[in-house]
Amino acid sequence: MASASDRKAQIDALLLKLPGVSTRKINRLDAYFVSDRMFACISGEGIGLRLPAATARELQFSRENVVAFQPAGLPSTREWIQINRADAADYEKDLPLFEASIGFVKAGR
Repeated sequence: MASASDRKAQIDALLLKLPGVSTRKINRLDAYFVSDRMFACISGEGIGLRLPAATARELQFSRENVVAFQPAGLPSTREWIQINRADAADYEKDLPLFEASIGFVKAGR
Protein backbone atom coordinates (compact mmCIF):
# COMPACT_ATOMS: atom_id res chain seq x y z
CA MET A 1 0.00 0.00 0.00
CA ALA A 2 1.41 3.38 -1.01
CA SER A 3 1.80 6.14 1.55
CA ALA A 4 -0.63 9.07 1.44
CA SER A 5 2.06 11.32 -0.08
CA ASP A 6 2.94 8.73 -2.76
CA ARG A 7 -0.75 8.32 -3.52
CA LYS A 8 -1.22 12.11 -3.84
CA ALA A 9 1.84 12.33 -6.12
CA GLN A 10 0.34 9.68 -8.42
CA ILE A 11 -3.03 11.47 -8.50
CA ASP A 12 -1.30 14.84 -9.06
CA ALA A 13 0.59 13.33 -12.02
CA LEU A 14 -2.72 12.29 -13.59
CA LEU A 15 -4.90 15.31 -12.86
CA LEU A 16 -2.43 18.22 -13.07
CA LYS A 17 -1.60 17.35 -16.69
CA LEU A 18 -5.19 18.21 -17.63
CA PRO A 19 -5.63 21.76 -19.00
CA GLY A 20 -6.41 24.39 -16.36
CA VAL A 21 -6.28 22.06 -13.34
CA SER A 22 -4.69 23.25 -10.09
CA THR A 23 -4.55 21.84 -6.57
CA ARG A 24 -4.78 23.25 -3.07
CA LYS A 25 -5.87 22.19 0.39
CA ILE A 26 -9.41 22.88 1.54
CA ASN A 27 -10.55 21.81 5.01
CA ARG A 28 -7.41 19.61 5.34
CA LEU A 29 -8.27 17.74 2.12
CA ASP A 30 -6.27 17.82 -1.12
CA ALA A 31 -8.63 19.26 -3.71
CA TYR A 32 -8.45 19.83 -7.46
CA PHE A 33 -9.86 22.89 -9.18
CA VAL A 34 -10.64 24.17 -12.65
CA SER A 35 -11.77 27.77 -13.24
CA ASP A 36 -11.46 28.21 -9.44
CA ARG A 37 -14.16 25.56 -8.83
CA MET A 38 -13.51 22.26 -7.09
CA PHE A 39 -14.18 19.17 -9.21
CA ALA A 40 -12.30 16.48 -7.29
CA CYS A 41 -10.96 15.83 -3.80
CA ILE A 42 -8.85 13.10 -2.18
CA SER A 43 -10.62 11.57 0.80
CA GLY A 44 -9.40 8.44 2.56
CA GLU A 45 -8.86 5.62 0.07
CA GLY A 46 -10.71 7.38 -2.73
CA ILE A 47 -11.29 10.46 -4.79
CA GLY A 48 -14.49 12.46 -4.59
CA LEU A 49 -15.73 13.65 -7.96
CA ARG A 50 -18.48 16.09 -8.92
CA LEU A 51 -20.73 15.00 -11.78
CA PRO A 52 -24.32 15.60 -12.91
CA ALA A 53 -26.68 14.00 -10.37
CA ALA A 54 -28.03 11.44 -12.87
CA THR A 55 -24.50 10.32 -13.81
CA ALA A 56 -23.45 10.12 -10.15
CA ARG A 57 -26.50 8.01 -9.30
CA GLU A 58 -25.95 5.66 -12.25
CA LEU A 59 -22.29 5.12 -11.29
CA GLN A 60 -23.21 4.29 -7.68
CA PHE A 61 -25.52 1.53 -8.91
CA SER A 62 -23.33 0.21 -11.74
CA ARG A 63 -19.83 0.11 -10.20
CA GLU A 64 -18.85 -1.59 -6.98
CA ASN A 65 -15.96 0.83 -6.35
CA VAL A 66 -18.21 3.94 -6.43
CA VAL A 67 -19.93 5.17 -3.27
CA ALA A 68 -21.48 8.38 -1.94
CA PHE A 69 -18.81 10.99 -1.19
CA GLN A 70 -18.83 11.79 2.53
CA PRO A 71 -15.52 13.38 3.54
CA ALA A 72 -15.01 13.43 7.30
CA GLY A 73 -18.51 12.01 7.74
CA LEU A 74 -20.25 15.01 6.16
CA PRO A 75 -23.62 14.38 4.50
CA SER A 76 -23.41 13.30 0.88
CA THR A 77 -24.86 15.31 -1.99
CA ARG A 78 -26.43 14.13 -5.23
CA GLU A 79 -23.61 15.48 -7.41
CA TRP A 80 -20.65 13.98 -5.54
CA ILE A 81 -19.41 10.38 -5.68
CA GLN A 82 -16.25 8.71 -4.43
CA ILE A 83 -14.25 6.31 -6.57
CA ASN A 84 -12.18 3.92 -4.43
CA ARG A 85 -9.08 2.29 -5.90
CA ALA A 86 -6.40 0.47 -3.91
CA ASP A 87 -3.72 1.50 -6.42
CA ALA A 88 -3.79 5.22 -7.29
CA ALA A 89 -2.28 4.43 -10.71
CA ASP A 90 -5.59 2.77 -11.59
CA TYR A 91 -7.32 6.19 -11.60
CA GLU A 92 -5.97 6.47 -15.15
CA LYS A 93 -8.92 4.19 -16.06
CA ASP A 94 -11.28 6.91 -14.76
CA LEU A 95 -9.79 9.70 -16.88
CA PRO A 96 -13.01 10.11 -18.94
CA LEU A 97 -14.94 10.67 -15.67
CA PHE A 98 -12.42 13.28 -14.49
CA GLU A 99 -12.73 15.04 -17.85
CA ALA A 100 -16.55 14.90 -17.62
CA SER A 101 -16.35 16.38 -14.13
CA ILE A 102 -14.15 19.24 -15.37
CA GLY A 103 -16.62 19.97 -18.17
CA PHE A 104 -19.55 19.86 -15.75
CA VAL A 105 -17.90 22.18 -13.24
CA LYS A 106 -16.72 24.63 -15.92
CA ALA A 107 -20.25 24.81 -17.34
CA GLY A 108 -21.54 25.83 -13.90
CA ARG A 109 -24.37 23.27 -13.97
